[in-house]
Amino acid sequence: MKIKIISMIVLTLMIFSGCKNRSGKTDVASMENTKALQASYTQESQVLPSFRLQAADGSIINLTDLKGKKIFVNLWATWCPPCRAEIPSIEKLYKKTGKDNVAFVMLSLDDNFTSAKRFAKTKRMQLPLYYPAENLPSMFNINGIPATFIFNEKGELIKANMGMEDYNTQAYVQLLGS
Repeated sequence: MKIKIISMIVLTLMIFSGCKNRSGKTDVASMENTKALQASYTQESQVLPSFRLQAADGSIINLTDLKGKKIFVNLWATWCPPCRAEIPSIEKLYKKTGKDNVAFVMLSLDDNFTSAKRFAKTKRMQLPLYYPAENLPSMFNINGIPATFIFNEKGELIKANMGMEDYNTQAYVQLLGS
């Protein structure tokens, strides 16, 4: 019984925590940090950074090539439990949105892209998988993951989330709608 209780406590802590970028250590992402993050990006009128990405098929694109669509960028890694936990809700959102109007970028921050591709294949992920082809732009140099940035068709940041989120909601479907 004690082991069951301890397991539930550990699981709860993992779900409500974020992962430090590229370290595997956990860091609690509070609502205040998320609100401060969103406020700072709103005040600075952040725009979509020019940033080269490698797709799972090996091709290279620039993030700015996706302008003209709303862009959903999720920073994640296979070693991050909250990242893995939110992927099913992103997958459901992806299936509910128009691919002609919305681009999804699942940006793996794993040390090795092979790990992310193997994970995606094992989990049968349909989401477009990418890996940095150069150093992260300052906007994406954050203290913890998962983190999500949503840009409008003009490349203006319209939403930023630090920490785990349920994206399988009508509010996100509407936000990403035309």
